[in-house]
Amino acid sequence: MEFEEHDEIKGRGGEGDAEIKTETTEQVTPELTLVLFGDPNSIETGSNNLLLDDNDQLNVGQYSYKLYDLCGRVISFINLLGQENIDRISPNQRFHAFLLLIPDGLQISHYRSGVQWLEKYFGKESLSFLMTVVTHELGERSENTLTNLKAISSFAENRYHTCTKNMSDESEILALLQKIDVMVSENDPQCYSRPLGGEKKDQKDQKDHLDHEDHKSPEDEMSESSGFHFNKEVEEETTCEITCDPVNVPGDVEHSEELNDRITEEENSHIQSAKQFTTNKTGVSDMDENKDKRDAVTEDSDAESLENIERTTVEGHREMTSDITSKEKVVSDMDGHLNKDPMKTSAEDEQRQTETKTLFTRLHIQDKYEHKLTSAEFLKIGLSVKQDSNDTTEKDLAHTFLHRLMMLDYRVRYIPVREDSTEMINSCFGSEFLSETADDDFDEFCNATVNFDQSKQNNIHPLDVQMAVFHCSDSFLKQNMITKLSQCQYALPLLVPDPFTMDIECPLWTFRQIKKTWKKTETKDNAEVVTMNSMPICKAETPMVSFFRLGSLSVSKSQLMNTLINDRHNTFFHRDCPGSTKSRHLFDGVAEIAWYCPAGKPNDAFNDCVAFCNLHGDALMNETQRIILMQKCSVNVVLVPTLDKKHESFAVIAGLLKFPKPLICLIDDSCDAVQKLKANYKMGLKDRGLPAICEELKRIIRNILSGPHESFQLETMANVSGIRVDEDDELCQKGKSAAMKILTLVQGVDVSKIKDTFLPCQGKLWHDWCKINKGLYHLKGDRLEEEECKKKRELEKIRGNQCTVSCSEVVKSFTESLSSLPPTEREYFLKWTQILVDVLSTDDLLSIRQNYHEKWSEVLSLKKKHDKSDQLQTKQTELERISSKLQSATFGLEHIFREMGQIYEAHECLHKPTLNKPTDWSKYPELAADLMISGYPMELMDGDAGHVPLTWISSLLDEVIKKLGDQRIFVLSVLGVQSSGKSTMLNAMFGLQFAVSAGRCTRGAFMQLVQVSDEKKRDFQFDYVLVVDTEGLRALELEGNSTLHHDNELATFVVGVGNMTLINIFGENPAEMQDVLQIVVQAFMRMKKVKLSPSCVFVHQNVTDVAAVEKNMDGKRRLQEKLDEMARLAAKEEVCQAQNFSDVIAFDVQKDVKYLAQLWEGSPPMAPPNPGYSESIQDLKSLILSKASQSVGVTLSEFKTKVQDLWNALMNENFVFSFKNTLEIVVYRKLEVQYGNWIWELRREMLTIENQLYNRIENEKHDRIELSYLSKEMSKKYEEVKTTMTSYFEEDKDKEMLAQWRGQFENKIIEFHDKQVRRLKRKLNGIIQQKVACKKLDEKIFENELLQKSKELALWLKDKVNDEEELKHQFNCVWKDWVSELTKDIKPIENIDLENDQLLVLVELGIEWNLIYKSQASGSYKKISELGDYSGYVSFNRDQDNRHWQNLENEGENNYFERFKDFTETVKTKINDHRKSLQHEDQTLFRNFTDEITTLSFHSITSKPVATRGYSPTFLQEVAKTVQDKVTEFDSQWRYVLKKEFTVDLLLYVFDRAEPWLLESHKMFKMNNDAHTYLESKKGEYYNVFRSFCQGNSSAVVLGELICEKLKGSIVEAVCTKTAIDLAGEMRCSFPAFNGNRLNLEKHVLKSLAEKENFKDYITYVYQPRRHVKSFIKNEANKYIYIDHREKAQNILKKNVDDIKNETSQALFVATEEVKTQQGDLEMWLQKFFSLLKDVLAFSSIYSENFTDVNDFDFLKKGIEERLIPVFKDTKRLSLDKMKEFRKQPDQILIKQLCDCCWETCPFCTAVCTNTAKDHSPNKHSVPFHRPSGINGWHITDTGELIIDFCTTKVASDLSFHPQHESEKTIPYKQYQKAGGKYATWLITPGGSQLTYWKWVICRFQKELEDFHNLKFAGKGEIPSDWRKYKKEEAIQSLDETYR
Repeated sequence: MEFEEHDEIKGRGGEGDAEIKTETTEQVTPELTLVLFGDPNSIETGSNNLLLDDNDQLNVGQYSYKLYDLCGRVISFINLLGQENIDRISPNQRFHAFLLLIPDGLQISHYRSGVQWLEKYFGKESLSFLMTVVTHELGERSENTLTNLKAISSFAENRYHTCTKNMSDESEILALLQKIDVMVSENDPQCYSRPLGGEKKDQKDQKDHLDHEDHKSPEDEMSESSGFHFNKEVEEETTCEITCDPVNVPGDVEHSEELNDRITEEENSHIQSAKQFTTNKTGVSDMDENKDKRDAVTEDSDAESLENIERTTVEGHREMTSDITSKEKVVSDMDGHLNKDPMKTSAEDEQRQTETKTLFTRLHIQDKYEHKLTSAEFLKIGLSVKQDSNDTTEKDLAHTFLHRLMMLDYRVRYIPVREDSTEMINSCFGSEFLSETADDDFDEFCNATVNFDQSKQNNIHPLDVQMAVFHCSDSFLKQNMITKLSQCQYALPLLVPDPFTMDIECPLWTFRQIKKTWKKTETKDNAEVVTMNSMPICKAETPMVSFFRLGSLSVSKSQLMNTLINDRHNTFFHRDCPGSTKSRHLFDGVAEIAWYCPAGKPNDAFNDCVAFCNLHGDALMNETQRIILMQKCSVNVVLVPTLDKKHESFAVIAGLLKFPKPLICLIDDSCDAVQKLKANYKMGLKDRGLPAICEELKRIIRNILSGPHESFQLETMANVSGIRVDEDDELCQKGKSAAMKILTLVQGVDVSKIKDTFLPCQGKLWHDWCKINKGLYHLKGDRLEEEECKKKRELEKIRGNQCTVSCSEVVKSFTESLSSLPPTEREYFLKWTQILVDVLSTDDLLSIRQNYHEKWSEVLSLKKKHDKSDQLQTKQTELERISSKLQSATFGLEHIFREMGQIYEAHECLHKPTLNKPTDWSKYPELAADLMISGYPMELMDGDAGHVPLTWISSLLDEVIKKLGDQRIFVLSVLGVQSSGKSTMLNAMFGLQFAVSAGRCTRGAFMQLVQVSDEKKRDFQFDYVLVVDTEGLRALELEGNSTLHHDNELATFVVGVGNMTLINIFGENPAEMQDVLQIVVQAFMRMKKVKLSPSCVFVHQNVTDVAAVEKNMDGKRRLQEKLDEMARLAAKEEVCQAQNFSDVIAFDVQKDVKYLAQLWEGSPPMAPPNPGYSESIQDLKSLILSKASQSVGVTLSEFKTKVQDLWNALMNENFVFSFKNTLEIVVYRKLEVQYGNWIWELRREMLTIENQLYNRIENEKHDRIELSYLSKEMSKKYEEVKTTMTSYFEEDKDKEMLAQWRGQFENKIIEFHDKQVRRLKRKLNGIIQQKVACKKLDEKIFENELLQKSKELALWLKDKVNDEEELKHQFNCVWKDWVSELTKDIKPIENIDLENDQLLVLVELGIEWNLIYKSQASGSYKKISELGDYSGYVSFNRDQDNRHWQNLENEGENNYFERFKDFTETVKTKINDHRKSLQHEDQTLFRNFTDEITTLSFHSITSKPVATRGYSPTFLQEVAKTVQDKVTEFDSQWRYVLKKEFTVDLLLYVFDRAEPWLLESHKMFKMNNDAHTYLESKKGEYYNVFRSFCQGNSSAVVLGELICEKLKGSIVEAVCTKTAIDLAGEMRCSFPAFNGNRLNLEKHVLKSLAEKENFKDYITYVYQPRRHVKSFIKNEANKYIYIDHREKAQNILKKNVDDIKNETSQALFVATEEVKTQQGDLEMWLQKFFSLLKDVLAFSSIYSENFTDVNDFDFLKKGIEERLIPVFKDTKRLSLDKMKEFRKQPDQILIKQLCDCCWETCPFCTAVCTNTAKDHSPNKHSVPFHRPSGINGWHITDTGELIIDFCTTKVASDLSFHPQHESEKTIPYKQYQKAGGKYATWLITPGGSQLTYWKWVICRFQKELEDFHNLKFAGKGEIPSDWRKYKKEEAIQSLDETYR
């Protein structure tokens, strides 16, 4: 702060105010100058206010004396609170800060209004000097003020302050000044200078508006309606003035055709010049002057006065402009170009740039000019765009425009903008404050009106929106945008001025995707010939007619052009279009082009395609564009106001007349008719209507174009100098260069041969591969496996050929470019490649297609005539040839991607590199995945081959998953007839890129990812929508059954992959609907049967009256009836119950049917899309997304699996029968694993409870176990398991799929729990019974007597015998006497002689001794269950004829047919008798009978109470009698005689199996019930007591030893039992074979078999799988414990020892302390001690009477602890083998856990069902892969040839089998379940012999199998040679791949 030396500053004193007094004329320079603006109510002035002591509003600085006194600083204030007029502020004034004062509670609206006001009057740069101050009443500060303001994006928190309204708090003011200082220091510059003319521009615009509105006289209105000027005098004067002032200066009111209906251009130009002059000269707005005049008019209300005022205003402006005209001379060159003053031009440029920036800001795309909008932003599924556009704000205008354009809504140019009421009211900040101080309510009302009108005037021109979006879009979005505009039949920008530099650009790139189709009419030989043309518009050579306007006109040039080419659609935007405004910032100077495309009809305006170009704005001001169009056009059409030579347009007209191209001059002020001068025409417009003008103009143009004329080709614009072409961009050129390499390679080659030449892998090779691959699922002949091997060799050969020819130069170049180019260049490359290859095939495709349609018409004509001649056949052959050629000629990007897929599949199949052509084919899926993620559609099904390349698709999706993660997707598929608009619908709905404009229909199926936007994700449970577009049903290329089969296949696939399917129906013709509905309903029926549940929406396209509710209701009713009818028909075909369509799929005809308006509004090719179509699409999209929000979709990996499952099933004839839902299978297998975990938790808990209760029973704590008690003990764990199970079903990611099994598995858990509880109850009560028997024995023996005898003997021998051996001898002598004395009345239990008892039983049954001895000597009976051939037990000499004839007589069946059948049976039997061998069916029957009897007998024996009541030979007698009766019964019903040897061997086998159990049970009985045995077991215990007494130990020591001796055995048993349980749990969790489901166990069993290669084990596995699996579990468990993890097992044992040691020590301590506390005796101590250990250890009771002298319990405790130390040490060193001696074995625990499952076997190959749950109904038995039936002896009837075929192969073949071996009835393998019985309970999925494992097994054990079955792998059962190449390692690996 600087002051002159004479300045004097004095304090006033007193009140602390300050006086700044200046004694010189020098002004004091303030340190800060602050502007206060905002709401006057936000501040309370007064003596205490530190800033303002009054409310004076000054435009000059006011110093605050109080602030000077407070802080010593000179601070100046400018008070603009509530002010609007700021013109008195000096332009050179400098400001440091603008303080926006806002009252608390109104901060949001006032802040926004304040910012707008500041920007309006001081410019945008002033915003960086803004400080927001929110004021509040004392003590009423709101907490939400700052939070609310922070929600505004432009608000800066560090430039915010709050204080009281009276501003009297010094601390608040000082804090405010501190923040201002910080802001000033941060700003550069630190102060703000108001620019010249700041508000004047706004005031001028406001005045322009007033002039525009107020200067209309009645004559003006009349002139507007007539199209001509009323005031000729003014017109003439103005015409002279025009040369003095540039026309159409950006920012001024524009002189275009849009303004002519309101005010003449000349008059407006004059007024504008005057206003410009006035503003620049005086710096004072004329607004006040005009306001005064308007007030006068209002008061006078006199029309004449109004006219006089307006005329006076105009005259005044004329006077002011005279000075300008003398100073600013504009010289016209020969082309009429106006050179502007450089300084003026610079100002105009700056003004134009400011306006452009303002426009971008209003549209909220200001940042997008540098960072362009991209297509990806509009491909996402975001918030829906409302069709009711009245809700659109300026902020959303650009995005709404693009979204609606993508939906082909041509009303996109007419989007009304919602006027924000807040913005309207506060459009001029402070207006609301003015109202408070206004003197007059009427003035206030007038001011509000002015403000409102100004807001209304500021609407953005629709074409400014279009061009702003265009300028802010990247080149790809521009191209998409222009393509959509073309589809909307709008004119397209051809020459575009840069919005900032005004350089001209031709956006040639944006036209590249546009194709136009038209029909050219020519006269040849006096006949009109119509020719179809379809080509990229860039390549089309057409005449071009250019339209210019020179000066201002009364008619609209654009409207004239619309009437000329399409009078029903505004191709060119004109002044009368909705939304048109007087201001246009970006569109003047733009040249637009549109093409008229004739339809080949008589009413065509032109006979050929004609381009029309329209230069917007005055052509005099756009010289560059005008010259270019003049040069390029065929005809120039110029509209001029007059042909007066004085007019500025004259020079241009003169030049055009000299130009060689025809000129049509349309004169605004002339009434002349058409006049022709040489090749030029002129026509007056005055007094003519547009229709008449257009008709004349059409005639003239047709006349000109009928002669020689130049043609225009869009591509030639690239050669025009002086303009920029967007394709010259470096990145675009690089992409084009890469694409041209490909085009160069294929140029010159016949387009129909390009694919065969350069893409050989997808042609015949691929089609042959598909055909053979389908044949794999339809094998024919007798040797199915050999046929399959042959086909696989053929497939492999084709893949080899593909590898050989793969990677042509085209593919190599294409993939190199894909992998090497950066993203943008790569996108250019792909676009260019598609563009160039489309151009390549366009002409050929057009001619082929025309030829096809002609031939097709001929065929149809012959068919209608029922022509059966050769001519029809010839025509059809020709049609087929043309169809093939058409298919060959279609060439696009999809074919190159298809080639990449085939190259990848071929190499992946063979795992070999490309021959002599190194290429990284393994990267192909990654390249394709990148494109798919970026939005390119990828082929899912090859439409030409009708096949899904599963390997390629799977790898592609795998790469997508790698890049995105396994995202959830919602799959939306579409299905409908051919050419019904499916792709167009999807493109319009989601902005996709499915090909619809290439002149060909979609073939196959394509998929495209559409991302869900972040703001929309919260509504969905998925991240992407995968849209699947498909080829149409009822394709013309296919006929008859092939069409139906193809359609059914396609429909089933498309419906299956989709979460929702759109059924697209074109029109409402019931006959056409029926075929489609039948196919669709059948597809949904199949989905129901395979438990897939997609949803559907029916879409009726091309409906004439969408809004007709009654008609639509009737249509829905008819659709519902038709669907129900189709459902009943499909139900019969698919063998399913369904009466209505709703029985098949959830369907609501009221909600799930949508009607779409017809696509075109009129007749193509000139018709625009119907706006109703866009609305219908939006409604349909909303419905789809609403339904999708209720779906979780699928993950990408699940989608991949579903595609594989569906396609594999479709390869088979019976889809439902063949479908294998891999996703469901995987989820079910995981559920099985969880189920195993749940039942293991219950089983483990049950084992723990069992162990505890066992110990209690041994300790005599229980005399009976009740179910309720066990249930209570289990309740905690049971509830935990149920909670875990509930959580799994409700929270797992596959919970929807799991729901179908929830009830089933919940019931299984309940059943398992109840079963285990009942089993444990029976077991424990059995133990209690045994214990009761043992207790009775104890009472007889009198244990206390033994103790007493031992004590007495010890006292007698004390000090007499010191030798241990002598002690033992003495004790042994006495012991025998004691035992004899105690058991003198008890008979000992003898051992049993089972061998003798068995012989006696057999003899009693009448069996000869020699047969018994022979069988025992040979040991043949031990192998009876493992025999492969039972023929040795059968006699083949029975008289079959007599038996059968006798049976027939008894049944009365003597007819010839039955006798013939019997004769056949007899012949068969005799043949078998001759062979002396049983058929496989008989062998199976025999084996099953043997197994059944063995199992029954063993269960019968083990049910006997041997352990509790002892053994009796009658047990064997009962079993033997039962066996003999069963054998007799079987023999009587069988056609063969059983030899006695069979009965002998079977009985001996049963006895042999039962013998170990009988011996063990008898041993237990004897141990518990034989007194001698019992006493012998106690001998050691009493010897220790005797020895201790002999050593003189006290009773306490002896008691301690006795207790330790009793605990020792219990400790060992408890440790071993607990270790067994723990080891079982450890193996259950960590051992791979045991930690999964039943299928996992099966895999490891098979692996083990292969590794050991033991044939006997295989036979046991095949015939006795359960027995073998038990053996496997036992062996693996023992190996785990005793070999592989012995140390871990030993550590588990040691841990259990420590646990029991701790529990024992705790029991000793508690018992001792409690007895001491309660002064108890030994009885109490023993009771307490043993009760504490009752759940842990089992021990027999101790009688305290023998130790009554023990009273030192600490001594007793210490003695026991010391004696237990070696016990625990020894226990830790126990061998793990010790566990085998006790109740629980780890292997047995695991066997019970793992073998409690389903053991049903396949009726063909005996493969075991791998379902983990034993009862898994309603699910059928299944196994992932079966085995050749020959392994278990199946052979061809009447031959010795073993069957080599897999079940899965046979059920897909045409072969049959005999379900009953006695019957001649056969059943086709395809319908095996119809055989009933066990066949009906199995599900065998067709799939070929894919498991290498069993192929290796058959080859490895061929000889052993042949010997075992006494049959051969020969003839039809010969092993295919391909099988012999497999090795064991491959076999084992195949198990891992199969059983994942």
